[in-house]
Amino acid sequence: MKILTTLIGTAMAVSPVAVMAQTGGQPVGTGQNLQPTEAQLQCITEQEVVAAQKAWGEGIVNIGKVYSAGGDYEKAAADHISEFYAYDQSLVLFKPTLASIEQFRPSFDGALSYFVGGNPSYPEDKGFAITPWTDVRWQNAGITNNICHMAVAMGNYYFTPADGGDEVKVEYTIGYIRDAEGDLRMTVHKSTIPYSGG
Repeated sequence: MKILTTLIGTAMAVSPVAVMAQTGGQPVGTGQNLQPTEAQLQCITEQEVVAAQKAWGEGIVNIGKVYSAGGDYEKAAADHISEFYAYDQSLVLFKPTLASIEQFRPSFDGALSYFVGGNPSYPEDKGFAITPWTDVRWQNAGITNNICHMAVAMGNYYFTPADGGDEVKVEYTIGYIRDAEGDLRMTVHKSTIPYSGG
């Protein structure tokens, strides 16, 4: 167990050092204690992944509700990203569904722009989360946690638009790790519209 803990601690300490933050060029995790906590050493279960997926979907719906009610939807989106993504502790490989120019969003600001729009650095963003949606339904093709401390889920999720239109089917691949408190956070999130044959 001691060898495993050492290996995990080394992996968690080395990985962020290779990652430069989008602003300032400092490695993510600089100045932080990079030794894993007891909570981070616990294996991720399939049930936890399913619960995290449900909570993420509810968060997307909530951002749209705040927007529709004239509230601070940008704060709601920022809180959502902070809760579900690991931008503060790791490189996050985020490829949003409707991004075709700036396809990859390794920064918090890039993710926020995708969800709420309004950032001139990402003019293609219309604000995915403020569409708005009333429901997100998940259909996992599979969840794997072979290395115990990271889980990967793949499948389809279906977004129900508030205007009463048909569900929008989207494919996803999501990689989860634990934060210091043991909560699941995304380090990989690839989302695409299914191939249409065109």
